[in-house]
Amino acid sequence: MGEFVGLEVDGGIGTIRLDRPKMNALNSQVEREILEVANEAAERDDVRAVIVYGGEKVFAAGADIKEMSEKSATEMASKERSGLSAALTAVAEIPKPTVAAMTGYALGGGFELALTCDRRIAGEGLKVGQPEILLGVIPGAGGTQRLARLVGPSKAKDIVFSGRFVEAREALSIGMVDEIVAAEDVYAAARRWAEQFVNGPVHALAAAKRAIDEGLEVDLHTGLRIETHLFTSLFATEDQKIGMRSFIENGPGKAEFTGN
Repeated sequence: MGEFVGLEVDGGIGTIRLDRPKMNALNSQVEREILEVANEAAERDDVRAVIVYGGEKVFAAGADIKEMSEKSATEMASKERSGLSAALTAVAEIPKPTVAAMTGYALGGGFELALTCDRRIAGEGLKVGQPEILLGVIPGAGGTQRLARLVGPSKAKDIVFSGRFVEAREALSIGMVDEIVAAEDVYAAARRWAEQFVNGPVHALAAAKRAIDEGLEVDLHTGLRIETHLFTSLFATEDQKIGMRSFIENGPGKAEFTGN
């Protein structure tokens, strides 16, 4: 448990909780703590799904601009090798279903954090965006890359070029978020989504996530080879035997997986 970021585990669900008042600004310490808890969530067998949550009022309003404003290009290049980009990569690579539960604002580095998750749930009134252009820079921890892959290059360019805040309804319509609920229900909605994977086939879920994520980075032929390799590897797991035997004997959706 860090000073500003912790991992709370309950019922198979790990919650990565940001708590740096007032706006959960992502300074160097927060970045280090995100990296640490992401690695812990990835490794713990009692964590089957992960929620990233900033609290009832704000998800994360972005990087700590005061901390970085006077840094040189050399200093920033050195920092990013172990800074926000590294921290967010660790979240993206958690081999389990992940969901961002967002309230208030998810801007800049805060929205880049949400982009690392498999699903994004927005509270009513949420504003998201990549406003780095208004500071004379561009998103530097995945905003140009993950956003373009999510919503397409034209919409991503509009959002990044303008730096504008996108309200929840528009964000839903263009795919920046996947669901809108009442602000007070964001965490509960994220937990409902995560709970369906707690007793699921751990290795198959990890393989599905890896196949989709890695496949998006390569041509279709290579992606199909990745998929085939991961598919066949699952026949070495106990859950494959359990799942197929249960289907034959009892029909679909009744398997009780062990996670092995």
